[in-house]
Amino acid sequence: MTSPTPKVGDWYQTLEGATLEVVAMDPDDMTIEIQYFDGAIEEYDQETWEELELRPAEPPEDWSGSLDLMPEDYGVDQDHPAGEQHADPLGEIEGEE
Repeated sequence: MTSPTPKVGDWYQTLEGATLEVVAMDPDDMTIEIQYFDGAIEEYDQETWEELELRPAEPPEDWSGSLDLMPEDYGVDQDHPAGEQHADPLGEIEGEE
């Protein structure tokens, strides 16, 4: 099995289940730079890429993997929406209250 032709922005999954995105390609050096969902970056030459057993994958719904964030780091309480306590920061600048 050969890996699909890489394209910047495409996501793939390894046999072990790790997801990765092609983030750069250098046609002069014939290298492919990838970033795993957890943020790790690797570079492969064309021959090594073709030996990897990858399959196309959908981008993850949770964008925070490569940023090393936990849900509590998002700065919002997802169980309690802001509701009427939400303040409009532009309102203060524009003189509204």
